[in-house]
Amino acid sequence: MKIHGNIPIDDGKPNERLREVHKNRDIDNKDNANKTDDSKDKISLSGKAKEINDLKRLMNDLPEIRSDRVDALKKAIDSGNYNIDAQKIAKKIVEEL
Repeated sequence: MKIHGNIPIDDGKPNERLREVHKNRDIDNKDNANKTDDSKDKISLSGKAKEINDLKRLMNDLPEIRSDRVDALKKAIDSGNYNIDAQKIAKKIVEEL
């Protein structure tokens, strides 16, 4: 027995299947072209999706910088009362890994 490369034996069937797929696709395209505009896709959101959408909108309205926290930190730093707990910071860094 001799093997002549990786080329499969062409019995003509793959080409027939390919022609059939293209023919079916052409028929589907013609059917879609004949449909009226009344058949446009419509979506509806569930109650949960609407709630999530509302929450996103509320979040977008919030300021990015929480000025009250920034001011409190500035005052603590200026007065020398701002203490950093290095162990807490290291623990959080390790947790993030």
